[in-house]
Amino acid sequence: MLRTLHLRDFVIVDQAELHFDAGFTVFSGETGAGKSILIDALSLVLGARSDARFVREGCKRTDISALFSAPETLAQWLEEQSLETDHDELVLRRVIDQQGRSKAYINGIPATLAQLKELGEHLVDIHGQHAHQSLLQPASQRALLDTQGGHIALAQEVQQHWQHWQTAKRHLARALEQTDKLNEERDRLEWQASELERLDLQPGEWETLTTEHHRLAHAQSLLENANRALEALDNDDQGARHFLNMAAQQMEHMLRHDEAVRSLYETLESARIATAETVSDLNAYLDRIDLDPERLAQAEQRMSAIFELARKFRIEPENIPEFQADIAQKLREASANADISHLQQDVDTYYQKYLKAAKALSKARAKAAQTMSGQVTDAMQTLAMKGGCFEIGLNNGGENAHGLENVEFLVAGHTGATPRPLAKVASGGELARISLALSVIASQAARVPTLIFDEVDSGVGGAVAEVVGQLLKSLGQQHQVLCVTHLPQVAAYGHHHYRVSKKVIQNKTKSTIELLAPTDRVDEVARMLGGLEITDTTIRHAKEMLAR
Repeated sequence: MLRTLHLRDFVIVDQAELHFDAGFTVFSGETGAGKSILIDALSLVLGARSDARFVREGCKRTDISALFSAPETLAQWLEEQSLETDHDELVLRRVIDQQGRSKAYINGIPATLAQLKELGEHLVDIHGQHAHQSLLQPASQRALLDTQGGHIALAQEVQQHWQHWQTAKRHLARALEQTDKLNEERDRLEWQASELERLDLQPGEWETLTTEHHRLAHAQSLLENANRALEALDNDDQGARHFLNMAAQQMEHMLRHDEAVRSLYETLESARIATAETVSDLNAYLDRIDLDPERLAQAEQRMSAIFELARKFRIEPENIPEFQADIAQKLREASANADISHLQQDVDTYYQKYLKAAKALSKARAKAAQTMSGQVTDAMQTLAMKGGCFEIGLNNGGENAHGLENVEFLVAGHTGATPRPLAKVASGGELARISLALSVIASQAARVPTLIFDEVDSGVGGAVAEVVGQLLKSLGQQHQVLCVTHLPQVAAYGHHHYRVSKKVIQNKTKSTIELLAPTDRVDEVARMLGGLEITDTTIRHAKEMLAR
């Protein structure tokens, strides 16, 4: 549940902190006062795309924070993202600068927009004021049915199998059309692979070979230098070991009379040990190194073969193993692409997977369509469309990425009328009411704790508006419901009422949001009823509406 929303320098709001409770909360105000700003702010804190226009003019940045009670369903997700909370609270924050760049935080920890969006799916469901317009689009109708039926995952599986099937068909068609070209490509790759296999260069061999060749080519010089170094260290009378031993003896005498020189003695002793180890290692090195003209010739011959092949393929010698692996992969792909029977088998396999999933989706849609049609028809009876009915047609659409059928919403506005496509027969008001009915029905099944309706009651009025208010208040028994409205009949049913107003102060427009006390609420409902001129009659009418 949303508990607190804090705004700073957001559009025309300099600073606001709103506290929310359970139930049905309404927001009202004159046109242009900034009622929908709240929806924009919540959308941003839940991962919507940022824009510099959200920063209040003259300010460096806008800062939006929202405090939610964390539902139990999020416990595992929070643990996986290392965002656990000890107080069952979630603090989401979004900061946007003048360039439109933004930073996001979850419980004070930097987060990605993807994380905010994923989190938002568990917290809030927003029904926009233009939702009824998208309802005319076939894609929106299909998505609404699949969402309400709970088979979005199955629809995605169908689309995935369709894509695999289409890809397999393209590979088969290409193989059939370009058989000669594919065979030529495979022959070229086979020749390259055979040349590389003949050389049989192992990973790391080139580096080892160049090191060995360098050593063999300079073996005489290495022998001479090693012997000179050994003589300098281990000559009986003139070597470094001799002089270090003499110095150590002198230091031992000094230690008998002055302990302060012990550190000097220990340093000298370390040098003696290091010198002795170096002498031993040099002797071992001289035992290993050898003048081997035959091995040097073999190394030069191997390097020449490697150079020749690298030049033929226009690559560096050290890159030959990687090039060979790439050729092997391309050869496998070329062989597979030229294997007509195997490609046909892939086409058949993916088609069967697609068909199985598509049939399962058709069955799920038929069941969801029947249930949803009945629910919307029932809702229409209370929304000034008595005798009307709503149907979801599932027409044969052939095999496509979205299944085997086209989804079409049909409506009959009164008793005896034949249901026809929604886009052709529904008036603006009817469309808005049907959209509202669909939103409420979908929300009743929603698992998210907070539902937001942004002027979804546009296009309705009178007794229908009162029914809308009843519907939203009823929905507030199971969810936290926030609704931006311009209808007094809807506002009167709210458990809590915020008023959004706009003022010009020092040539700057500011929006303020205040929670209304009962007496102030009467005045606001009266304003919504009577406009600028509020009479005793509108006041009395407002009190009656609130009393009901």
